[in-house]
Amino acid sequence: MTIASEKEAPASTLSGKLGAGSIVFMVVAAAAPLTVIAGAVPLGIGAGNGAAFPAMFVLCAVVLGFFAVGFCAMSPHVPDAGAFFTYIRHGLGRPLGLGAAFLALATYAAVQAAVYGYVGAAIDELVTGFGGPSLPWWVWTGILMALVGILGYRHIELSSRVLGVLLVAEIAIVVVLDVVVTARGGAQGLSTAFLSPTQITSGAVGIAVMFAIASFIGFEATAVFRDEARDPQRTIPRATYLALAIVGVFYAVSTWAVVSAWGDDAAVAEAGANPGTFLLTTVQNWLGPLAGHVVSVLLVTSIFAAILSFHNVAARYWYALGNHGGMPAGLARTHARHGSPHAASLAQTALSFVIIAVCVVAGLDPVAQVFAWAAGTATLGVLVLLVLTCLAVIVFFARSGVDRRVWHTRIAPALGFLGLAVCLVLTIVNFPTLIGGSVALALGIGGLLVVVTAVGIVLALVRGERAPIGPGAEEGLTAQPPAAAPSV
Repeated sequence: MTIASEKEAPASTLSGKLGAGSIVFMVVAAAAPLTVIAGAVPLGIGAGNGAAFPAMFVLCAVVLGFFAVGFCAMSPHVPDAGAFFTYIRHGLGRPLGLGAAFLALATYAAVQAAVYGYVGAAIDELVTGFGGPSLPWWVWTGILMALVGILGYRHIELSSRVLGVLLVAEIAIVVVLDVVVTARGGAQGLSTAFLSPTQITSGAVGIAVMFAIASFIGFEATAVFRDEARDPQRTIPRATYLALAIVGVFYAVSTWAVVSAWGDDAAVAEAGANPGTFLLTTVQNWLGPLAGHVVSVLLVTSIFAAILSFHNVAARYWYALGNHGGMPAGLARTHARHGSPHAASLAQTALSFVIIAVCVVAGLDPVAQVFAWAAGTATLGVLVLLVLTCLAVIVFFARSGVDRRVWHTRIAPALGFLGLAVCLVLTIVNFPTLIGGSVALALGIGGLLVVVTAVGIVLALVRGERAPIGPGAEEGLTAQPPAAAPSV
């Protein structure tokens, strides 16, 4: 057997036997729960609606729950990897579908760039804190990029096992903090601010919602792994609901515990004054210095887990586009032994390398600029994709009639659309705050996302019937009978 034949499978088909638990590990890892508690939560408390911020996670989880109902109902009728791309293509047409695919690629490239910048600075701070040498942030980022590339090249189940270990570790330390704070009754009693409507609506509610919804980025990626799932029609819906429930409960309870650890007023003051060390100080105060060191290490592994998870998601977008004519067909090749989209994985690694290299040459700060700008870009992009997907679900079922359950195909998706549209508007209004930059920078980033989307739309229109975006897209609308839809 030649080297070429060992690397490439004869058919462009992904393989795997992932169960709901494995997919949940990858999706929740992308949400980076510990990083959210350490990064987004202090900002939501300090700059948002204060001690009532835990309620924002509950609100966003409910909205995303409505989204998930329609998302899962449509899953059996979208037999391709690609998530946003394939949903929007089937519901709103080929041009907008390819435009969404390009937007998704830009979005996941941005979120990877954000965490690559952050993790480089975090590792350097961790190493120097333990007496090690100080190296440029991009050295550490380059090492992790190579490791992510290796794992992404291999079988998806290896990534799943790695993410599972890292995820359990990062969640465990926060759960310990939650239990200790709750058992001791907090600093001034357990907080009840999240139950008060006046406190929930106080302060900058828009900023609070923006940081809360951004914390859920990645939960929708369950559908990306449908080709590698053991039983897609059952596994994908279960994984989607499980991931949303785990992330939503974890964020809300842990944020409430952190607020209780300080007391309402003190929590707002500390989060506003020292957002970067808010969680670390909380852990040291309640669990001791050793636990603080553990959190410092787990923050790095949490970010690494998020990078690996988003890499796997982005690679499957490259793969889906290669399969459907939106990108060179070579990207849809799969590895004979690993059954992985190795060519697509290499493409994503190369794109990440180019983006980080440009940031290094430009002399951008890894946290204040690379992380802030790229994370804001990703948040805006994902919200646009979520809104379009909700609309695609409604249109798809209205046109095809393959599922006539009113709640699953009309009411829940419509409520999700309205809620996500509000979140999108709030994010656009507060976008300069989210990226930590000027209005001009915000307009520039928004314009870039519009251009990327337009390129995909124009490409689909130019190619037309000569290179269809998805084989049998229209014909497949009624391929599945109503009974095939999951009854969840």
